[in-house]
Amino acid sequence: MSSLLRIVRFTRDLWPLYLVIIACSILTAATGLAVPFIIGRATDTVTQAVAGDITVPSATTTVLWLALAMLAAELGSTVIANVGGWYGDVMANRMRTILSVRYFEKLLNLPQRWFDVELTGTIVSRLNRSITEVTNFAKTMSNSFASMLLTTLAVLVISAWYAWPLAALLLVIFPIYIWLTALTSKKWQRLEGEKNTEIDLAGGRFAEVIGQIRVVKSFVRERGELELFTRRFRATDATTRAQATHWHGMDVLRRAALNLVFFGIYLIIFLHTVSGRFTLGEMVLLIQLMGMARQPVQSMSWVIDSAQHAIAGSRDYFRVLETPTDDRRLVAVDPASGTVVETEASGAAVRDVEHVPADAEAARAALAPVAGEPAIAFEDVTFAYEHGEDVLHAITFDVARGEKVALVGESGGGKSTIVNLLLGLFPVGSGSVRVAGHDVTELPLETLRRGIGVVFQDASLFSGTIEENIAYGRPGATPEQIRDAARRANADRFIERFPDGYATVIGERGLRLSGGQRQRIAVARAILKDAPILVLDEATSALDTKAERNVQAGLDELMAGRTSLIIAHRLSTIAGVDRIVTLEDGRIDEIGTPAELAASGGIYAQLLALQDSGEKKALAKFDITG
Repeated sequence: MSSLLRIVRFTRDLWPLYLVIIACSILTAATGLAVPFIIGRATDTVTQAVAGDITVPSATTTVLWLALAMLAAELGSTVIANVGGWYGDVMANRMRTILSVRYFEKLLNLPQRWFDVELTGTIVSRLNRSITEVTNFAKTMSNSFASMLLTTLAVLVISAWYAWPLAALLLVIFPIYIWLTALTSKKWQRLEGEKNTEIDLAGGRFAEVIGQIRVVKSFVRERGELELFTRRFRATDATTRAQATHWHGMDVLRRAALNLVFFGIYLIIFLHTVSGRFTLGEMVLLIQLMGMARQPVQSMSWVIDSAQHAIAGSRDYFRVLETPTDDRRLVAVDPASGTVVETEASGAAVRDVEHVPADAEAARAALAPVAGEPAIAFEDVTFAYEHGEDVLHAITFDVARGEKVALVGESGGGKSTIVNLLLGLFPVGSGSVRVAGHDVTELPLETLRRGIGVVFQDASLFSGTIEENIAYGRPGATPEQIRDAARRANADRFIERFPDGYATVIGERGLRLSGGQRQRIAVARAILKDAPILVLDEATSALDTKAERNVQAGLDELMAGRTSLIIAHRLSTIAGVDRIVTLEDGRIDEIGTPAELAASGGIYAQLLALQDSGEKKALAKFDITG
């Protein structure tokens, strides 16, 4: 139950709703308890009239008033229960909102290395399952169980007033029932955890397959994916059978104990009535009260089952929330107002997101260069991914302000890792990385990343319109600024050919666009951001020659007068850089101008020779077939 209590503490802003729900539960219990008393009184009145102890007209009047009182009590109970249910629904939905937002907040602040080992679909599946189970339990508790619990407590007090053995037997059944349930709980939760693991993995694979359905179809893997998905869910069958056998076997013991205790309760009531200690009306009253006490006890199996799901779900939820984050949090939620806020280093100060400037002027002001310092500097940097060998070894180089520097080397040489360290996506192992003279470990991530524009090999667009994607890094941009960025990126012509122009919806990951079109949108996005430092991570390597030329024209416009760090496989894309840094196995091999390295005989010269050889073969083939 500690996990559920943690949820309550976690959603302490809902206490006003909790109090209203508790008040409604108390009133519902009170009105519900009035009915057995009314029926008991009516029974005694009818019995007295039949026996001739009171006149029929007098009994008729009394019974009429009692019937009206019962109607009023039942109507009151109905109205109050539904008022409490309304507040319960609102509370459950607000709880879902709080838990979902906090989960998303946590994900946004988790380090990149966490996402590298988690499936996207699994993350989503865990969110949906965990929060659904917790909020369903909260809704159940608020709409029914709270009032039943209060009713049971009241029945205990009333039964003790009439005959203490009745209360004693009721007090016995509760600890017995809870004890038997506790014996069930530990094994049940372990099995539930195993089942949830399979379901989350299946959900993760499901999302991955749907996201790459063209690859699945192209390689005719529909059957294999379906078999894998089916196997995951069928693996839960055996777990569920073991879980159900254990649970329902224990439920037989619980219910048998319940039946024995209530046998004793009813026997006491009947014997006391026969001996004259209870009137017939009191017997009816107590039987109804015992029925009201029995209902929550019998429902406890279902409530505990729901609680077990909620506990298992909340553990998965808090397991994510307990994952260590980077101290330099980017965003957070103000628990008092629910407002999304933006944090500075270590989360020491917050600012309303709506008032945080996202333009280049703000980035330049926050990332003011230190006099005499280069725009980018790596000094003796060594880095290893978690639990792995070093992938960078003593990397040292710098990029002057306004300089264009290219990183060249074979795949796996460490080029993209350098970009990840520059963006603060991974912590530096040893050495230092400085941007504009500031150590990246001391800069707020927001400040660091606002000052760097990035164009990746994968354009990484979002579903939505072209206009929204271009303005992603600068949400407040005007339509004129967006169109100017598209023109400079050489993207305006193809955008204007769409019937809806900049309002064209491009689909998930921009699948309605060609590769070259997506990349030009990404270039326009970087142009509009207008950050002082630019990183091009193999921005044209996946494009054909014609698309590359169109994108390269936009990149040339983007790099003009800007500090640029360029990763490229195609040497033609870096012909105009100022210097080249060649990498081999995570170490710097050479640093120099293109002309210097072309004559050095090193990696760059070898790549040039290979490229020249390939071009000559292509030309020879063209001459033969042409």
